[in-house]
This record gives sequence, structure tokens and C-alpha cells, in this order.
Amino acid sequence: MIVSAHVDTFARDHLPPPDQWPDLRFELPGLRYPDRLNCAAELLAGPPDERPVFHTPDGPTWTYGELRARVDRLAHVLTDELGVIAGQRVLLRGPTTPWLAACWLAVLKAGAVAVTVLAQQRPHELAVICDMALVRHALCDIRSVDDLAKAEIPGLRITTYGGDAPDDLLRRPAPDTPYPAVDTAADDIALIAFTSGTTGRPKGCMHFHRDVLAIADTFSKHVLKPQADDVFTGSPPLGFTFGLGGLVVFPMRAGASALLLEQAHPRQLLPAVAEHRVSVLFTAPTAYRAMLDDLDAHDVTSLRRCVSAGENLPAATWRAWYERTGLRIINGIGATELLHIFISAADDDIRPGTTGVPVPGWEARVQDADGRPVPDGEPGLLAVRGPVGCRYLADPRQHDYVRDGWNVTGDTYVREPDGYFRYVARADDMIISAGYNIAGPEVEDALLRHPDVMEAAVVGRPDEARGQVVVAHVVLREGAVRDAEALRAFVKAELAPYKCPREIVFLDALPRTATGKLQRFRLRTDGDQQ
Repeated sequence: MIVSAHVDTFARDHLPPPDQWPDLRFELPGLRYPDRLNCAAELLAGPPDERPVFHTPDGPTWTYGELRARVDRLAHVLTDELGVIAGQRVLLRGPTTPWLAACWLAVLKAGAVAVTVLAQQRPHELAVICDMALVRHALCDIRSVDDLAKAEIPGLRITTYGGDAPDDLLRRPAPDTPYPAVDTAADDIALIAFTSGTTGRPKGCMHFHRDVLAIADTFSKHVLKPQADDVFTGSPPLGFTFGLGGLVVFPMRAGASALLLEQAHPRQLLPAVAEHRVSVLFTAPTAYRAMLDDLDAHDVTSLRRCVSAGENLPAATWRAWYERTGLRIINGIGATELLHIFISAADDDIRPGTTGVPVPGWEARVQDADGRPVPDGEPGLLAVRGPVGCRYLADPRQHDYVRDGWNVTGDTYVREPDGYFRYVARADDMIISAGYNIAGPEVEDALLRHPDVMEAAVVGRPDEARGQVVVAHVVLREGAVRDAEALRAFVKAELAPYKCPREIVFLDALPRTATGKLQRFRLRTDGDQQ
């Protein structure tokens, strides 16, 4: 490890021991970063001042020159007025706006550690995160401050922005002079990204300054291939690393711009794409499917790249989108532990129904529970390694995720003989019924091929005779008839009979986290009450 610039060494002191880290790979020439590196300064450098960087639906467009000036001013306030020192954790909370992005950049430029949380997280969740990361400073959109204040976190200093108070972050006095970026080490911690914690205590994933650039210099550079005149937008918030990469890091690394939407539900995305001539779209599989019915009402001819991650992309959704738009969705798998996407494919390399191949700079394999590679065509645990790796904040679960130098993601995959990786299920979501292994996503994909099905989630439910039975939870198109037997007959025509759901539960909506991930555990535990 290089000599750190951090004065507050809490985060660095709570890294896992080096022998528990995954092996890191930097063979790709673009990943050979200098020892001293501040990723915010790197992202801000380069594009001319007049080039646009952030658009909003109603407000003025920010240029790179304006962003640089505002970030420098915020960094002065952080260090001169608020007393933030290098290495301190700073919580960031608010809807997706240029000011939230500017605060994130300012925190990193000042050498502090950004802890961006979701605006939807509640007081208890916020208190747990602040306790785990020993957070003492928070920058919060005035519209999102109530739950943070209610958390009553000891020692937390909350500074709001976007309000009328004289002590508002944006009204505090600061010199209009450049802020010299703190000379951080490439392996100084830049951010702590917390997992959603849907099944227990959240995990804090610590990422270095070089990691922020590495996700742009692998997936974005070699698969997405953005252009300087691209306009990005999407639904994931900046507290979700899928959104941080797709809406801030990737466009800025390419000198492009992003439309930042406070509200980015499927019915809001299409009008935004049409009005702002968006060319690169980041959202989840569910959103692509939900937008199909509204495509005819909006001009999406500006789109050239559509990226899907967060959960598996069903082949039925991919084909439906392609048939309607002519656009090939770039599927990908990423993880908070690895910051962004590490397996994907684009253009002619896409094969619907597979995730793709390892992104340049990454390696992947499928292995058994003992860490031995399994033959092509057989299911096993996905293991990956590359320039970014899992480093949990003081968490014994580090041993579960990193094994023999590989990051083991918890996904069951098959590597096909041609090298493509096909998603089977989350390792803990495999259904075993009467001795048969049944992958819930395969059944979901079959259900989604029915014209009336909008969403589907398949789980196993304990059964005395069979061990587990397959239960499908389905959301239908508005006005469709809830006919379980008709759906069962449809699935039986698509799949082997033993994979057909024994029960179909109709819901108005599937339970999801604030980042849009399906909460299958709630369906397993609450299914009897639906």
C-alpha cells in the first residue's frame, strides 16, 4: 500500500487484512494508474469549460466549467468552514441532482470518503450506516433532511443544501479560487457503498480512488464505448453504484453529459429520452419491459445504447425490446462489492439469454463449493477477479465473498463451451423439488413470454412431500384476467412439466428494494398471506 493522504485513518484501519483481499489484476494497459491519484480531479479534468455535463428536466444545463467552479467552492466550504479532514466519512443524501453529484466530487477532491445513501432510507437504516462508518458529517438536500434528523445520530453534523437558510451549504462564504485536490494515494479509500441490507445488517464496500476510474476504463471504455456527444440518463440513484457509474463516472470520463432525473420511473424515462435526445440509457430489466407499451407515444430514435443490470435480463424482455426498437440491450452483471459491471457484451457479440463474457480487464470462472472449476455446461458458483475487489468494512463476511483470491458473487452460473456466461439463479434461490433442480429465473422467463404478464418472480416454498414446490408471483397488464390455470398451461407448453409452478399468486406489484432489486425473501416468507 502506498503512503496514505488520509489524516483520519478509520476507514483504512478497518480494511480487511491483506491476506483476505482478492487477487487484483492490472494487465490491461489503461489500468496502470500512478501511485498518487485523486479520481475527482481526474474526472473533472479535460473537457473544455463550455461543454455540457449535467442537464435537468426544468433547470439550466451545467457546463464542465461551472461544475469545476462549484466543486472547488464546495471543497473550500467542506475544509475551511466545516472542518472536514482527509479520510473523514461524509454522508451524502438527496434526490439525483447536479448538486448531489457536485457534493460527491467535492468530498473526493477534498480527500474525504463519500458515503452516498438512498433518499428513501429511513432513520434506523441511516443510523446503522453512520454507526458502522463512524460518520460525523452529512451533506443533505433540504428536501431529504427529515429522516436524517429523526435518526438522532450522535455527533453527526448535518449541513443542508438547496434551502434559504444563511448557513445553507450553497450560501456559505467561500473563495472563488481553484481548490487544489488533496494528493490522495491511488489506494486511498474514496467511497464506502453500502449494500441494501435486505436480508440482514448491510455491508460497507470500500473502494479506492483507482477503482472509480477502473470501472470506466473497463466496462465503459471497452463495452459501452461512449462518445463525447452522448447524453446519458437512467433510473438508478447515485447511492446505487450502478447509477453512480452510469450517470456520473462514465459520462464524465468520456467528456459526455448526463440528464439527472429526480423521478425516473419507467413512464418518466421515455418522455425524458424524447425531450433531451438521450443516447445512453441505464435502467433495470423491469423498466424496459414496463416501457414497451408506451414506446409508440415517444420518439426514442436518439437512443443508441441501452444498458441493463441490477437483476437478470430475461431473454423475452431482450427480444421484445429489440423487436420494437431495433436496439440491443447490453446486459451485464455487477456487484456493489466490485463497484460495477464485470461480465457483459455489446452489439453483435450479444447473445440473448446470456450475460456475456468477461469485460476486458476481468477474469471469470464457474466453480464448485470447494473452489474447484466445474466443466463447461455445468452450473456452479460465479467467481471473478480484476482491477477492483471486495473489501468489506470490518465485516467477517469477507471470508464468504473472497475465497482463494476470487470474488465469489453468490450467483449460480453456467459457462457455455463458447465462453459465454449464462445466469441460472442466485445461489440461495435455486429450487429443489422432488429431486429436480429448478432455476426460478428460467420459469420467470417463460411466464414473461405470455403477453399478459408484466412481471414475474418465482420462489420455492417448503413442501413436506417434495421438499419445495415452485410458486410464481405474477403482475399482469392492466385489465388482464387473473387465470392461474391458463398461465400454468402456457408454462407447461414452454418448459418441462416439473418446472411448472404448482401455485400462481397474483399481485399488484412485486416487493423491491429502493434500488429496484426484487426482494424474493419477502415472497418466500409472506407468500402465504398474499
